[in-house]
Amino acid sequence: MTESDLRAQEARSEEPRRAEDDRGAAVEEWSDDDDWTVETLALLRALRAPYRLNRAKQLGFALYCVLLLLVIWGGVPSLGLFLQASMGADYTGHGGDLLAAMPSGIAAVGLAFVLLAVRDGLWRGPVVPPRAATDWLLAHPVRPRPVLRPWFWLSCSLALLPGLVTAVGAMVAQGLMLRVGLPAALGWCLLGGACLPLLATCAGLAVERSDAVARWVRRLTPVATVLVLLLAAQSGLAVAGHRVHWLELVELWSGPWGWAGLAALAPTRGAVPGAAVAAALLVASTVGGLLLADRAAGTVPLGRLRERARTAAGVLAALRTVELRAARLAVSGASGSALLRRVRLPIPRRAWLVVPWRDATALLRSPARLGRAVLLAVPALLCAALAHGIGSKPSVPTTAVALVFGYLAVAQLLEPARIETDDVRRAAWSPYPFASLMLRHAIVPTLAGVLIALVGAVAGAVAGAGPALWLAPAVVPALVGAGLVNTCRGAMRRDLMYKSPSSGTGLGLFLFTAWYAAGPAAGVLALTLPFAQALRTDTAANCGKAAAVGVVTAVVLLWWARTRATELTGLSRPAAQQDR
Repeated sequence: MTESDLRAQEARSEEPRRAEDDRGAAVEEWSDDDDWTVETLALLRALRAPYRLNRAKQLGFALYCVLLLLVIWGGVPSLGLFLQASMGADYTGHGGDLLAAMPSGIAAVGLAFVLLAVRDGLWRGPVVPPRAATDWLLAHPVRPRPVLRPWFWLSCSLALLPGLVTAVGAMVAQGLMLRVGLPAALGWCLLGGACLPLLATCAGLAVERSDAVARWVRRLTPVATVLVLLLAAQSGLAVAGHRVHWLELVELWSGPWGWAGLAALAPTRGAVPGAAVAAALLVASTVGGLLLADRAAGTVPLGRLRERARTAAGVLAALRTVELRAARLAVSGASGSALLRRVRLPIPRRAWLVVPWRDATALLRSPARLGRAVLLAVPALLCAALAHGIGSKPSVPTTAVALVFGYLAVAQLLEPARIETDDVRRAAWSPYPFASLMLRHAIVPTLAGVLIALVGAVAGAVAGAGPALWLAPAVVPALVGAGLVNTCRGAMRRDLMYKSPSSGTGLGLFLFTAWYAAGPAAGVLALTLPFAQALRTDTAANCGKAAAVGVVTAVVLLWWARTRATELTGLSRPAAQQDR
């Protein structure tokens, strides 16, 4: 949208606008005499005055907690490193790796931040006042701009926090590894750390206002996600000694995410010509974006604000009650990310194929889940390849990280089973007992996961990875079993978080986490050591042992999932109706 269009909308928004119903339809025209903006805001300030001090105390306490965590986990260790450097410790040996990782790494982080901001604009956005303001205040003859602008600037302030923390962290890294002056490092890093979050917030507002922009964001999200992963992989390859300088230059000049990298490299010995130009472009685009967004903040349709305020309230309520799946479903439903494709598979002629046919159809109609599974399998295979050839101690946590990514990849394929357990009455269509139905839901995820793992193993073999990478398909059934265990966990056990310390069980949060992630935790713990040894040694004996452990773990986890599924219903069907 051009600046003239924004000025026209701003002028219209400053006039008393029409009342709107929940769908944003005009109901009645307001005249100039009906404008009560000044009086209403003054009344609200007076009514809120007794509570303003309490809100300031709450805000101050939250800020104090954040600063305390940053000082404890960031400031004190950084100060210790600088003290050690002053006494002769040398960290410059890692400076070359840092310079190699920065161009592609900063571009990956910056593009990921922009992607998260625009995805947030699909369901919430930077301009979302509370439900009281949208349902009551803005429905009256009040100009929306004075009410909505403060929420936009609040979102900008909150977005600045991670950027500032990242800039300070980059300053510490440059000061220790590259011996760059701290003021110069902080100044150049702050350009990206401050400007990029503000630009991302402005982009989120554009998504919130425009349906056309939102459609483009949905279409380009898979491409942007792949680009982020490719940039991260390129950063890792650069650290390993495989730099492509011309490609790094293209990435650094590709947009604001690259301009931030140019500015961060400016005070180092790896500076790229044009850093001043990139900094000027970054500042100019940020200032221009903020000016346009400030004018557009008051033009968000009232109906859309109501929908997003209700969605945000529902997500917050779900998070407070630790209903993470409910929060995720609310976000995906509001952002329109659960669009289905009309794909039809031939109807099977055998009864035992009905459940796999349904699962395969659901997966093909929602290809985003398959895409996320593939994307999450990439870091799993990369971590497995990294575990090959390193020491015994580093290979164990690297293998554990690979298994965690593998579980997250397989979990994307278990949505049909999760839908059945959300409400067990939905399984009434099935002639099988509920526990048997859950096991049948493991067929398609296992086959799809094995296929993805085989493709990754072939790619690893072509790239020269160790033969132990062919163990990837062997771990899939165990990870599917871990996912089914979590799927069948039943009602949320929030009572575990409130165990009394006097009863000897004061680790309430630990107990809840152990119950919530019991399946993947047990699977990862059982598989890490044998698979780490197999990846490190590449011997036939260790690989066979790891494969056997994977099979045993899969059997145990599937039995556990069947037991949990039986407890969900507490019912058993007649023997004549069991597994046909």
